[in-house]
Amino acid sequence: MSSEGLRRADFDVVIVGGGVTGALLARQVARAGRSVLVLEAGTAEAMEPANYREYVSHYYEMGLRRGAPNGPYPPNLSALSPNDANQDPYFVQEGPQRFLSDYLRMLGGTTLHWQGTSVRLLPSDFRLQSEYGRAVDWPIGYDELEPFYREAEWELGVSANVEDQRNLGVWFADGYDFPMERVPQSYGDRLFIETLGLDSYIRLYGGEYPLRVVPVPTARNSNPRKGFTPQGAAGDDGSEGGRCQGNSSCSPICPVQAKYNALKTLSAARREGRDHLEVRSQCVASRLIIDSESGRITGVEYKRYFVPGQAEHVTEVVRGKVVVLAANAVENTVLALASGIVDRSGQLGRNLMDHPYLALNGLAPRPVYPLRGPDITSAIDSLRDGKFREKHAAFRASIANWGWIGEPVGGVTQLLGEARFGREFRQALRERLTRMVRLGIFLEQLPEAGNRVTIDPSHTGPMGNFLPILNYSYDDYSLDGAIVVLDAFWPAVLDKTGIADATDFRTVPSGFQQVNYRGRTFNIMGPGHIVGTHRMGAGANSSVIDPNQRSWAHPNLYMLGAGSMVTIGTGNPTLTAAALSLRASRHILRELE
Repeated sequence: MSSEGLRRADFDVVIVGGGVTGALLARQVARAGRSVLVLEAGTAEAMEPANYREYVSHYYEMGLRRGAPNGPYPPNLSALSPNDANQDPYFVQEGPQRFLSDYLRMLGGTTLHWQGTSVRLLPSDFRLQSEYGRAVDWPIGYDELEPFYREAEWELGVSANVEDQRNLGVWFADGYDFPMERVPQSYGDRLFIETLGLDSYIRLYGGEYPLRVVPVPTARNSNPRKGFTPQGAAGDDGSEGGRCQGNSSCSPICPVQAKYNALKTLSAARREGRDHLEVRSQCVASRLIIDSESGRITGVEYKRYFVPGQAEHVTEVVRGKVVVLAANAVENTVLALASGIVDRSGQLGRNLMDHPYLALNGLAPRPVYPLRGPDITSAIDSLRDGKFREKHAAFRASIANWGWIGEPVGGVTQLLGEARFGREFRQALRERLTRMVRLGIFLEQLPEAGNRVTIDPSHTGPMGNFLPILNYSYDDYSLDGAIVVLDAFWPAVLDKTGIADATDFRTVPSGFQQVNYRGRTFNIMGPGHIVGTHRMGAGANSSVIDPNQRSWAHPNLYMLGAGSMVTIGTGNPTLTAAALSLRASRHILRELE
Protein backbone atom coordinates (compact mmCIF):
# COMPACT_ATOMS: atom_id res chain seq x y z
CA MET A 1 0.00 0.00 0.00
CA SER A 2 2.93 2.30 -0.58
CA SER A 3 3.48 4.86 -3.26
CA GLU A 4 6.50 2.97 -4.63
CA GLY A 5 6.90 1.31 -8.02
CA LEU A 6 5.00 1.66 -11.29
CA ARG A 7 2.30 4.29 -11.01
CA ARG A 8 -0.91 3.47 -12.78
CA ALA A 9 -2.79 6.45 -14.18
CA ASP A 10 -6.32 5.12 -14.84
CA PHE A 11 -8.79 3.57 -12.38
CA ASP A 12 -12.47 2.76 -12.21
CA VAL A 13 -12.78 4.81 -9.00
CA VAL A 14 -10.48 7.45 -7.53
CA ILE A 15 -11.17 8.31 -3.88
CA VAL A 16 -9.71 11.41 -2.23
CA GLY A 17 -9.34 10.67 1.47
CA GLY A 18 -8.37 7.56 3.44
CA GLY A 19 -10.73 7.96 6.40
CA VAL A 20 -13.79 5.92 7.28
CA THR A 21 -16.03 6.79 4.31
CA GLY A 22 -13.25 6.44 1.75
CA ALA A 23 -12.08 3.16 3.27
CA LEU A 24 -15.57 1.64 3.32
CA LEU A 25 -16.17 2.62 -0.30
CA ALA A 26 -12.75 1.34 -1.38
CA ARG A 27 -13.48 -2.04 0.19
CA GLN A 28 -16.83 -2.31 -1.60
CA VAL A 29 -15.31 -1.39 -4.97
CA ALA A 30 -12.36 -3.77 -4.57
CA ARG A 31 -14.71 -6.58 -3.52
CA ALA A 32 -16.61 -6.06 -6.76
CA GLY A 33 -13.40 -6.54 -8.77
CA ARG A 34 -13.10 -2.91 -9.85
CA SER A 35 -9.86 -0.95 -9.71
CA VAL A 36 -9.78 1.70 -7.01
CA LEU A 37 -7.20 4.26 -5.90
CA VAL A 38 -7.22 6.01 -2.53
CA LEU A 39 -5.32 9.31 -2.43
CA GLU A 40 -4.31 10.27 1.10
CA ALA A 41 -2.83 13.66 1.97
CA GLY A 42 -1.12 12.43 5.13
CA THR A 43 1.32 9.63 5.78
CA ALA A 44 0.51 5.92 6.05
CA GLU A 45 2.79 5.42 9.05
CA ALA A 46 0.02 4.34 11.44
CA MET A 47 -0.60 1.25 9.28
CA GLU A 48 2.58 -0.28 10.68
CA PRO A 49 2.06 -1.73 14.19
CA ALA A 50 5.52 -0.62 15.32
CA ASN A 51 4.73 3.00 14.43
CA TYR A 52 1.36 2.79 16.15
CA ARG A 53 3.03 1.57 19.34
CA GLU A 54 5.41 4.51 19.09
CA TYR A 55 2.42 6.88 19.02
CA VAL A 56 1.09 5.22 22.15
CA SER A 57 4.45 5.69 23.88
CA HIS A 58 4.48 9.34 22.83
CA TYR A 59 1.02 9.78 24.32
CA TYR A 60 2.22 8.42 27.66
CA GLU A 61 5.25 10.69 27.54
CA MET A 62 2.95 13.66 27.03
CA GLY A 63 1.65 13.11 30.54
CA LEU A 64 -1.78 11.85 29.37
CA ARG A 65 -2.91 15.36 28.52
CA ARG A 66 -6.57 15.72 27.66
CA GLY A 67 -7.78 18.18 25.06
CA ALA A 68 -5.14 17.20 22.51
CA PRO A 69 -6.74 14.63 20.18
CA ASN A 70 -3.98 14.98 17.58
CA GLY A 71 -1.26 14.97 20.24
CA PRO A 72 0.09 11.41 19.85
CA TYR A 73 0.48 11.74 16.09
CA PRO A 74 3.49 13.47 14.52
CA PRO A 75 2.76 16.91 13.03
CA ASN A 76 3.11 17.13 9.26
CA LEU A 77 3.48 20.58 7.73
CA SER A 78 3.02 19.09 4.25
CA ALA A 79 -0.54 18.10 5.17
CA LEU A 80 -1.47 20.29 8.10
CA SER A 81 -4.16 19.23 10.56
CA PRO A 82 -6.18 21.67 12.65
CA ASN A 83 -5.97 21.44 16.42
CA ASP A 84 -8.20 22.51 19.28
CA ALA A 85 -5.78 24.99 20.82
CA ASN A 86 -5.93 28.73 20.24
CA GLN A 87 -2.72 28.69 18.21
CA ASP A 88 -3.99 26.88 15.13
CA PRO A 89 -1.75 27.22 12.05
CA TYR A 90 -4.29 25.67 9.69
CA PHE A 91 -7.79 27.13 10.05
CA VAL A 92 -8.18 30.79 9.14
CA GLN A 93 -10.79 31.86 11.70
CA GLU A 94 -12.90 34.88 10.75
CA GLY A 95 -15.44 34.55 13.57
CA PRO A 96 -17.52 35.75 15.18
CA GLN A 97 -16.77 32.62 17.23
CA ARG A 98 -13.93 30.17 16.74
CA PHE A 99 -14.66 26.77 15.26
CA LEU A 100 -13.02 24.51 17.81
CA SER A 101 -13.36 21.04 16.33
CA ASP A 102 -10.38 19.36 14.73
CA TYR A 103 -9.55 16.36 12.56
CA LEU A 104 -6.48 14.34 11.60
CA ARG A 105 -5.02 14.29 8.09
CA MET A 106 -3.37 10.90 8.08
CA LEU A 107 -4.26 7.53 6.58
CA GLY A 108 -7.10 6.33 8.79
CA GLY A 109 -8.27 9.88 9.35
CA THR A 110 -9.97 11.04 12.50
CA THR A 111 -10.99 7.47 13.40
CA LEU A 112 -7.46 7.24 14.82
CA HIS A 113 -8.54 9.52 17.66
CA TRP A 114 -12.37 9.36 17.80
CA GLN A 115 -14.17 7.93 20.84
CA GLY A 116 -15.93 5.23 18.84
CA THR A 117 -19.48 6.32 19.74
CA SER A 118 -21.76 4.93 17.02
CA VAL A 119 -25.24 6.39 17.53
CA ARG A 120 -27.98 6.28 14.90
CA LEU A 121 -29.89 9.43 14.10
CA LEU A 122 -33.53 9.43 15.18
CA PRO A 123 -36.33 9.18 12.59
CA SER A 124 -37.42 12.70 13.57
CA ASP A 125 -33.91 14.05 12.83
CA PHE A 126 -34.61 13.47 9.13
CA ARG A 127 -37.88 15.45 9.33
CA LEU A 128 -36.97 18.47 11.45
CA GLN A 129 -39.00 20.88 9.30
CA SER A 130 -42.05 18.66 9.03
CA GLU A 131 -42.04 17.72 12.72
CA TYR A 132 -40.95 20.96 14.40
CA GLY A 133 -40.84 23.72 11.78
CA ARG A 134 -37.05 23.99 11.96
CA ALA A 135 -34.33 23.82 9.28
CA VAL A 136 -35.13 21.55 6.29
CA ASP A 137 -36.04 17.89 5.81
CA TRP A 138 -33.69 15.32 4.36
CA PRO A 139 -34.47 13.89 0.91
CA ILE A 140 -34.29 10.40 2.48
CA GLY A 141 -35.62 9.11 5.77
CA TYR A 142 -34.61 6.75 8.53
CA ASP A 143 -36.43 3.84 6.87
CA GLU A 144 -34.33 4.18 3.72
CA LEU A 145 -31.06 4.41 5.65
CA GLU A 146 -31.81 1.69 8.21
CA PRO A 147 -30.44 -1.24 6.16
CA PHE A 148 -27.19 0.67 5.71
CA TYR A 149 -27.02 1.47 9.42
CA ARG A 150 -27.06 -2.28 9.98
CA GLU A 151 -24.34 -2.83 7.41
CA ALA A 152 -22.22 -0.01 8.83
CA GLU A 153 -22.53 -1.41 12.36
CA TRP A 154 -21.16 -4.74 11.17
CA GLU A 155 -18.41 -3.14 9.09
CA LEU A 156 -17.23 -1.03 12.04
CA GLY A 157 -17.85 -3.70 14.65
CA VAL A 158 -20.30 -1.96 17.00
CA SER A 159 -20.89 -3.32 20.49
CA ALA A 160 -24.46 -2.84 21.72
CA ASN A 161 -27.73 -4.64 22.47
CA VAL A 162 -30.81 -3.89 20.40
CA GLU A 163 -33.15 -3.85 23.39
CA ASP A 164 -31.17 -0.92 24.86
CA GLN A 165 -31.38 1.16 21.68
CA ARG A 166 -35.10 1.02 20.84
CA ASN A 167 -35.78 4.58 21.95
CA LEU A 168 -37.45 7.69 20.50
CA GLY A 169 -38.67 5.95 17.35
CA VAL A 170 -35.47 4.07 16.49
CA TRP A 171 -36.40 0.63 15.14
CA PHE A 172 -34.45 -2.41 14.00
CA ALA A 173 -35.19 -5.16 11.50
CA ASP A 174 -36.68 -8.36 12.92
CA GLY A 175 -34.00 -10.70 14.21
CA TYR A 176 -31.23 -8.13 13.99
CA ASP A 177 -28.63 -7.58 16.66
CA PHE A 178 -25.31 -5.81 16.78
CA PRO A 179 -22.15 -7.78 15.94
CA MET A 180 -20.90 -7.65 19.53
CA GLU A 181 -22.49 -7.44 22.96
CA ARG A 182 -22.59 -4.06 24.63
CA VAL A 183 -19.50 -2.95 26.51
CA PRO A 184 -20.15 -3.27 30.27
CA GLN A 185 -21.24 0.00 31.82
CA SER A 186 -18.63 1.52 34.11
CA TYR A 187 -18.73 1.53 37.90
CA GLY A 188 -19.28 5.29 37.85
CA ASP A 189 -22.35 4.89 35.64
CA ARG A 190 -24.08 3.00 38.46
CA LEU A 191 -24.62 6.19 40.42
CA PHE A 192 -26.75 7.60 37.59
CA ILE A 193 -28.49 4.29 36.82
CA GLU A 194 -29.47 3.73 40.46
CA THR A 195 -30.59 7.27 41.31
CA LEU A 196 -32.28 8.36 38.09
CA GLY A 197 -33.95 5.00 37.55
CA LEU A 198 -37.29 5.00 35.73
CA ASP A 199 -39.12 7.74 37.64
CA SER A 200 -37.00 10.87 37.08
CA TYR A 201 -38.52 13.58 34.90
CA ILE A 202 -38.07 17.24 34.06
CA ARG A 203 -40.67 19.62 32.67
CA LEU A 204 -39.85 21.35 29.40
CA TYR A 205 -41.96 22.91 26.70
CA GLY A 206 -44.50 20.31 25.59
CA GLY A 207 -44.65 18.20 28.74
CA GLU A 208 -42.59 16.06 31.09
CA TYR A 209 -39.56 14.20 29.81
CA PRO A 210 -37.73 11.29 31.46
CA LEU A 211 -34.07 11.22 32.49
CA ARG A 212 -33.21 7.79 31.17
CA VAL A 213 -29.70 6.31 31.27
CA VAL A 214 -28.87 3.96 28.37
CA PRO A 215 -25.71 2.11 27.30
CA VAL A 216 -23.88 3.79 24.42
CA PRO A 217 -23.20 1.83 21.19
CA THR A 218 -19.47 1.92 20.53
CA ALA A 219 -17.24 0.63 17.73
CA ARG A 220 -14.84 -1.30 19.95
CA ASN A 221 -14.29 -4.99 20.45
CA SER A 222 -16.22 -6.76 23.18
CA ASN A 223 -17.78 -10.25 23.15
CA PRO A 224 -18.63 -11.16 19.54
CA ARG A 225 -21.96 -12.61 18.56
CA LYS A 226 -22.30 -15.61 16.28
CA GLY A 227 -21.20 -14.86 12.74
CA PHE A 228 -18.88 -11.98 13.60
CA THR A 229 -15.10 -12.02 13.92
CA PRO A 230 -13.69 -8.93 15.65
CA GLN A 231 -11.11 -6.99 13.67
CA GLY A 232 -7.61 -6.93 15.06
CA ALA A 233 -5.08 -4.16 14.65
CA ALA A 234 -4.28 -2.68 11.27
CA GLY A 235 -1.30 -4.19 9.46
CA ASP A 236 -0.57 -7.09 7.18
CA ASP A 237 -1.65 -9.90 9.50
CA GLY A 238 -3.97 -8.21 11.99
CA SER A 239 -2.26 -10.16 14.77
CA GLU A 240 -2.52 -7.33 17.27
CA GLY A 241 -5.64 -5.77 18.70
CA GLY A 242 -8.19 -7.57 20.82
CA ARG A 243 -11.03 -6.81 23.17
CA CYS A 244 -11.25 -3.50 24.98
CA GLN A 245 -8.99 -3.41 28.04
CA GLY A 246 -10.56 -0.33 29.63
CA ASN A 247 -7.61 2.02 29.28
CA SER A 248 -9.84 5.13 29.27
CA SER A 249 -7.77 6.78 26.56
CA CYS A 250 -10.01 6.05 23.54
CA SER A 251 -9.50 9.65 22.52
CA PRO A 252 -6.79 10.36 21.50
CA ILE A 253 -5.53 6.79 21.03
CA CYS A 254 -6.57 3.23 21.86
CA PRO A 255 -3.35 1.54 23.07
CA VAL A 256 -4.44 -1.92 21.86
CA GLN A 257 -6.50 -1.01 18.76
CA ALA A 258 -9.62 -2.56 20.26
CA LYS A 259 -11.48 0.49 18.93
CA TYR A 260 -12.31 0.66 15.23
CA ASN A 261 -10.22 2.79 12.92
CA ALA A 262 -10.34 3.03 9.13
CA LEU A 263 -6.95 1.33 8.80
CA LYS A 264 -8.68 -1.93 9.71
CA THR A 265 -11.05 -1.59 6.76
CA LEU A 266 -8.18 -0.74 4.40
CA SER A 267 -6.20 -3.74 5.68
CA ALA A 268 -9.19 -6.01 5.04
CA ALA A 269 -9.72 -4.49 1.60
CA ARG A 270 -6.09 -5.09 0.78
CA ARG A 271 -6.30 -8.75 1.79
CA GLU A 272 -9.55 -9.30 -0.14
CA GLY A 273 -8.70 -7.40 -3.31
CA ARG A 274 -4.95 -6.86 -3.46
CA ASP A 275 -4.99 -6.65 -7.25
CA HIS A 276 -7.75 -4.04 -7.29
CA LEU A 277 -6.82 -1.59 -4.51
CA GLU A 278 -3.98 0.91 -4.41
CA VAL A 279 -3.36 3.49 -1.71
CA ARG A 280 -1.05 6.44 -2.37
CA SER A 281 -0.16 8.37 0.73
CA GLN A 282 1.61 11.74 0.94
CA CYS A 283 -0.49 12.90 -2.03
CA VAL A 284 -2.37 16.16 -1.44
CA ALA A 285 -5.19 16.61 -3.95
CA SER A 286 -5.07 20.16 -5.26
CA ARG A 287 -7.57 20.33 -8.15
CA LEU A 288 -10.21 18.38 -10.01
CA ILE A 289 -9.90 18.67 -13.79
CA ILE A 290 -13.30 19.30 -15.34
CA ASP A 291 -14.39 18.85 -18.96
CA SER A 292 -16.20 22.10 -19.75
CA GLU A 293 -18.66 20.51 -22.20
CA SER A 294 -19.79 17.37 -20.37
CA GLY A 295 -19.13 18.51 -16.81
CA ARG A 296 -17.36 15.24 -16.11
CA ILE A 297 -14.28 15.08 -13.94
CA THR A 298 -11.47 13.91 -16.22
CA GLY A 299 -8.68 13.84 -13.66
CA VAL A 300 -7.49 14.58 -10.15
CA GLU A 301 -4.34 16.67 -9.81
CA TYR A 302 -2.32 16.03 -6.67
CA LYS A 303 1.01 17.05 -5.18
CA ARG A 304 3.14 14.13 -4.02
CA TYR A 305 5.70 15.16 -1.41
CA PHE A 306 8.73 13.10 -0.52
CA VAL A 307 9.49 14.00 3.09
CA PRO A 308 6.73 14.90 5.58
CA GLY A 309 7.09 18.49 6.64
CA GLN A 310 9.00 19.60 3.56
CA ALA A 311 7.51 21.45 0.60
CA GLU A 312 9.44 19.65 -2.14
CA HIS A 313 6.98 17.73 -4.32
CA VAL A 314 5.98 16.67 -7.82
CA THR A 315 2.59 17.30 -9.39
CA GLU A 316 0.81 14.32 -10.92
CA VAL A 317 -2.62 13.56 -12.42
CA VAL A 318 -4.70 10.42 -12.13
CA ARG A 319 -7.92 9.57 -13.97
CA GLY A 320 -11.02 7.72 -12.82
CA LYS A 321 -14.34 6.80 -14.36
CA VAL A 322 -15.79 7.89 -11.02
CA VAL A 323 -14.18 10.44 -8.70
CA VAL A 324 -15.16 10.55 -5.02
CA LEU A 325 -14.35 13.21 -2.44
CA ALA A 326 -14.27 11.39 0.91
CA ALA A 327 -12.12 13.59 3.13
CA ASN A 328 -14.43 15.47 5.53
CA ALA A 329 -16.87 18.37 5.43
CA VAL A 330 -14.07 20.98 5.42
CA GLU A 331 -11.53 19.31 3.13
CA ASN A 332 -14.13 18.19 0.57
CA THR A 333 -15.36 21.77 0.36
CA VAL A 334 -11.89 23.31 0.01
CA LEU A 335 -11.02 20.98 -2.88
CA ALA A 336 -14.40 21.53 -4.57
CA LEU A 337 -14.06 25.33 -4.32
CA ALA A 338 -10.46 25.21 -5.55
CA SER A 339 -11.65 23.22 -8.59
CA GLY A 340 -14.50 25.51 -9.58
CA ILE A 341 -17.20 22.88 -8.98
CA VAL A 342 -20.54 24.08 -10.30
CA ASP A 343 -23.10 24.64 -7.54
CA ARG A 344 -26.35 26.14 -8.74
CA SER A 345 -27.79 26.19 -5.21
CA GLY A 346 -25.11 28.40 -3.68
CA GLN A 347 -24.95 25.96 -0.74
CA LEU A 348 -21.42 24.64 -1.29
CA GLY A 349 -19.40 25.49 1.80
CA ARG A 350 -22.44 26.71 3.75
CA ASN A 351 -24.35 25.18 6.69
CA LEU A 352 -21.25 24.21 8.66
CA MET A 353 -22.45 22.52 11.85
CA ASP A 354 -21.03 20.97 15.00
CA HIS A 355 -22.33 20.02 18.44
CA PRO A 356 -21.70 22.91 20.85
CA TYR A 357 -20.34 21.02 23.86
CA LEU A 358 -20.71 21.89 27.55
CA ALA A 359 -18.73 20.14 30.30
CA LEU A 360 -20.60 19.90 33.61
CA ASN A 361 -18.43 18.86 36.55
CA GLY A 362 -19.48 17.52 39.93
CA LEU A 363 -18.37 15.63 43.02
CA ALA A 364 -20.28 12.43 43.66
CA PRO A 365 -21.54 11.68 47.18
CA ARG A 366 -19.46 8.49 47.17
CA PRO A 367 -16.34 7.29 45.33
CA VAL A 368 -17.06 6.39 41.68
CA TYR A 369 -13.44 5.72 40.67
CA PRO A 370 -13.13 7.33 37.21
CA LEU A 371 -10.41 6.57 34.67
CA ARG A 372 -11.45 2.93 34.42
CA GLY A 373 -13.07 1.49 31.31
CA PRO A 374 -13.62 3.19 27.95
CA ASP A 375 -14.16 6.94 27.78
CA ILE A 376 -17.96 6.64 27.52
CA THR A 377 -20.21 3.67 28.28
CA SER A 378 -23.54 5.35 29.16
CA ALA A 379 -25.52 8.48 28.35
CA ILE A 380 -28.76 10.24 29.20
CA ASP A 381 -30.33 10.09 25.74
CA SER A 382 -34.00 10.70 26.48
CA LEU A 383 -33.82 14.42 25.65
CA ARG A 384 -32.70 13.89 22.07
CA ASP A 385 -36.27 14.51 20.90
CA GLY A 386 -39.49 16.18 21.98
CA LYS A 387 -41.90 18.97 21.20
CA PHE A 388 -39.45 21.35 22.86
CA ARG A 389 -37.43 21.22 19.61
CA GLU A 390 -39.88 23.82 18.30
CA LYS A 391 -38.30 26.23 20.82
CA HIS A 392 -34.75 25.12 21.53
CA ALA A 393 -32.11 22.53 20.77
CA ALA A 394 -32.31 18.90 21.78
CA PHE A 395 -29.29 17.44 23.55
CA ARG A 396 -27.72 14.24 24.80
CA ALA A 397 -25.58 13.93 27.91
CA SER A 398 -22.66 11.49 27.87
CA ILE A 399 -21.40 10.25 31.25
CA ALA A 400 -17.62 10.57 31.16
CA ASN A 401 -15.39 7.93 32.70
CA TRP A 402 -12.31 10.15 32.89
CA GLY A 403 -13.34 12.69 35.49
CA TRP A 404 -12.87 16.38 34.88
CA ILE A 405 -11.05 17.92 31.94
CA GLY A 406 -7.58 18.94 33.07
CA GLU A 407 -7.45 16.48 35.98
CA PRO A 408 -5.52 15.14 37.77
CA VAL A 409 -2.90 17.77 36.91
CA GLY A 410 -5.28 20.63 37.70
CA GLY A 411 -6.17 19.16 41.08
CA VAL A 412 -2.55 18.71 42.04
CA THR A 413 -1.78 22.30 41.09
CA GLN A 414 -4.73 23.64 43.09
CA LEU A 415 -3.88 21.65 46.21
CA LEU A 416 -0.25 22.72 46.09
CA GLY A 417 -1.42 26.30 45.68
CA GLU A 418 -3.46 25.85 48.86
CA ALA A 419 -0.26 24.74 50.62
CA ARG A 420 -1.48 21.22 51.28
CA PHE A 421 1.30 18.70 51.64
CA GLY A 422 2.04 15.23 52.94
CA ARG A 423 -0.84 13.19 54.37
CA GLU A 424 -3.30 16.06 54.01
CA PHE A 425 -2.36 16.43 50.34
CA ARG A 426 -2.75 12.70 49.62
CA GLN A 427 -6.07 12.49 51.41
CA ALA A 428 -7.48 15.57 49.66
CA LEU A 429 -6.30 14.36 46.26
CA ARG A 430 -7.77 10.89 46.82
CA GLU A 431 -11.07 12.40 47.98
CA ARG A 432 -11.24 14.60 44.91
CA LEU A 433 -10.10 12.20 42.19
CA THR A 434 -12.24 9.24 43.24
CA ARG A 435 -15.47 11.29 43.30
CA MET A 436 -15.10 13.28 40.06
CA VAL A 437 -18.01 13.02 37.63
CA ARG A 438 -18.65 14.87 34.41
CA LEU A 439 -21.51 15.10 31.96
CA GLY A 440 -20.64 16.11 28.41
CA ILE A 441 -23.59 17.88 26.78
CA PHE A 442 -23.93 17.67 22.98
CA LEU A 443 -26.30 20.42 21.82
CA GLU A 444 -28.09 20.32 18.49
CA GLN A 445 -27.19 23.04 15.99
CA LEU A 446 -29.25 24.18 13.01
CA PRO A 447 -27.83 24.70 9.49
CA GLU A 448 -27.21 28.38 8.75
CA ALA A 449 -25.90 29.84 5.52
CA GLY A 450 -23.55 32.20 7.38
CA ASN A 451 -21.64 29.33 8.97
CA ARG A 452 -19.39 28.42 6.10
CA VAL A 453 -16.06 27.34 4.63
CA THR A 454 -14.43 29.49 1.94
CA ILE A 455 -11.00 29.90 0.32
CA ASP A 456 -8.85 32.86 -0.72
CA PRO A 457 -5.56 33.00 -2.69
CA SER A 458 -4.04 35.07 0.10
CA HIS A 459 -4.26 32.07 2.47
CA THR A 460 -2.30 29.06 1.26
CA GLY A 461 -0.17 26.34 2.84
CA PRO A 462 3.50 25.41 2.31
CA MET A 463 2.82 23.67 -1.02
CA GLY A 464 0.46 26.35 -2.31
CA ASN A 465 -2.84 24.62 -1.50
CA PHE A 466 -5.69 26.68 -0.09
CA LEU A 467 -6.23 26.88 3.66
CA PRO A 468 -9.81 26.65 4.97
CA ILE A 469 -11.34 30.00 5.92
CA LEU A 470 -14.10 29.55 8.51
CA ASN A 471 -16.97 31.83 9.48
CA TYR A 472 -18.80 30.36 12.43
CA SER A 473 -21.11 31.19 15.33
CA TYR A 474 -23.54 29.53 17.74
CA ASP A 475 -27.20 30.20 17.02
CA ASP A 476 -29.92 31.18 19.51
CA TYR A 477 -31.53 27.76 19.08
CA SER A 478 -28.43 26.02 20.48
CA LEU A 479 -27.77 28.57 23.23
CA ASP A 480 -31.41 28.52 24.36
CA GLY A 481 -30.89 24.78 24.71
CA ALA A 482 -27.79 25.46 26.82
CA ILE A 483 -29.85 27.61 29.19
CA VAL A 484 -32.36 24.77 29.57
CA VAL A 485 -29.49 22.41 30.38
CA LEU A 486 -28.24 24.68 33.17
CA ASP A 487 -31.61 25.78 34.54
CA ALA A 488 -33.65 22.57 34.32
CA PHE A 489 -31.65 19.48 33.40
CA TRP A 490 -28.51 19.89 35.53
CA PRO A 491 -30.35 20.89 38.73
CA ALA A 492 -32.63 17.86 38.36
CA VAL A 493 -29.62 15.55 37.95
CA LEU A 494 -27.88 17.08 40.97
CA ASP A 495 -31.01 16.70 43.08
CA LYS A 496 -31.57 13.05 42.19
CA THR A 497 -27.96 11.89 42.34
CA GLY A 498 -26.70 13.93 45.31
CA ILE A 499 -23.81 15.23 43.21
CA ALA A 500 -22.34 18.56 44.29
CA ASP A 501 -21.98 21.01 41.41
CA ALA A 502 -18.34 21.88 40.70
CA THR A 503 -18.79 23.52 37.29
CA ASP A 504 -16.73 26.68 36.94
CA PHE A 505 -17.48 29.08 34.08
CA ARG A 506 -15.20 31.78 35.50
CA THR A 507 -12.10 30.32 33.86
CA VAL A 508 -11.81 28.96 30.32
CA PRO A 509 -10.11 25.55 30.01
CA SER A 510 -7.78 24.90 27.08
CA GLY A 511 -9.74 24.06 23.95
CA PHE A 512 -12.88 25.94 25.08
CA GLN A 513 -14.12 29.44 24.37
CA GLN A 514 -16.34 31.66 26.49
CA VAL A 515 -19.70 32.67 25.09
CA ASN A 516 -22.05 35.24 26.65
CA TYR A 517 -25.76 34.97 25.89
CA ARG A 518 -28.84 36.46 27.56
CA GLY A 519 -26.78 37.43 30.58
CA ARG A 520 -25.32 33.93 30.94
CA THR A 521 -21.77 32.69 30.41
CA PHE A 522 -20.87 29.33 28.91
CA ASN A 523 -17.62 27.55 28.17
CA ILE A 524 -18.11 25.74 24.87
CA MET A 525 -15.82 23.48 22.87
CA GLY A 526 -16.15 21.42 19.70
CA PRO A 527 -16.24 17.60 19.93
CA GLY A 528 -15.06 17.03 16.35
CA HIS A 529 -18.49 16.47 14.80
CA ILE A 530 -18.06 18.43 11.56
CA VAL A 531 -21.25 18.37 9.49
CA GLY A 532 -22.79 20.15 6.50
CA THR A 533 -21.10 22.19 3.71
CA HIS A 534 -22.17 19.98 0.75
CA ARG A 535 -25.59 18.82 1.83
CA MET A 536 -27.79 16.49 -0.16
CA GLY A 537 -31.26 17.42 -1.37
CA ALA A 538 -34.06 16.77 -3.79
CA GLY A 539 -32.93 19.28 -6.43
CA ALA A 540 -29.98 21.25 -7.76
CA ASN A 541 -31.51 24.58 -6.71
CA SER A 542 -31.44 23.71 -3.01
CA SER A 543 -28.53 21.30 -2.53
CA VAL A 544 -25.04 20.36 -3.72
CA ILE A 545 -25.51 16.61 -4.18
CA ASP A 546 -28.42 14.23 -4.76
CA PRO A 547 -29.62 11.51 -2.33
CA ASN A 548 -27.04 9.11 -3.79
CA GLN A 549 -24.28 11.61 -2.90
CA ARG A 550 -23.64 12.48 -6.56
CA SER A 551 -23.02 16.03 -7.69
CA TRP A 552 -25.95 17.57 -9.54
CA ALA A 553 -23.63 19.27 -12.03
CA HIS A 554 -20.88 16.67 -12.49
CA PRO A 555 -22.24 13.21 -13.31
CA ASN A 556 -19.17 11.21 -12.23
CA LEU A 557 -18.41 13.16 -9.04
CA TYR A 558 -19.54 12.00 -5.58
CA MET A 559 -19.05 13.74 -2.24
CA LEU A 560 -19.17 11.48 0.82
CA GLY A 561 -18.97 12.04 4.55
CA ALA A 562 -20.79 14.03 7.21
CA GLY A 563 -20.68 17.06 4.90
CA SER A 564 -23.61 15.45 3.07
CA MET A 565 -25.83 15.53 6.16
CA VAL A 566 -28.71 18.00 6.06
CA THR A 567 -29.08 18.41 9.83
CA ILE A 568 -26.92 17.22 12.70
CA GLY A 569 -29.44 16.07 15.33
CA THR A 570 -27.74 14.94 18.53
CA GLY A 571 -25.99 11.78 17.39
CA ASN A 572 -22.26 11.50 16.73
CA PRO A 573 -22.13 11.64 12.90
CA THR A 574 -19.60 8.91 12.02
CA LEU A 575 -22.07 6.02 11.85
CA THR A 576 -24.45 8.02 9.67
CA ALA A 577 -21.60 9.07 7.37
CA ALA A 578 -20.56 5.41 7.11
CA ALA A 579 -24.13 4.32 6.29
CA LEU A 580 -24.42 7.01 3.60
CA SER A 581 -21.11 5.88 2.10
CA LEU A 582 -22.28 2.26 1.91
CA ARG A 583 -25.55 3.40 0.33
CA ALA A 584 -23.65 5.45 -2.25
CA SER A 585 -21.38 2.49 -3.04
CA ARG A 586 -24.37 0.60 -4.45
CA HIS A 587 -25.13 3.44 -6.82
CA ILE A 588 -21.50 3.86 -7.86
CA LEU A 589 -21.11 0.16 -8.67
CA ARG A 590 -24.35 0.19 -10.69
CA GLU A 591 -23.07 3.18 -12.63
CA LEU A 592 -19.82 1.37 -13.41
CA GLU A 593 -21.78 -1.61 -14.72
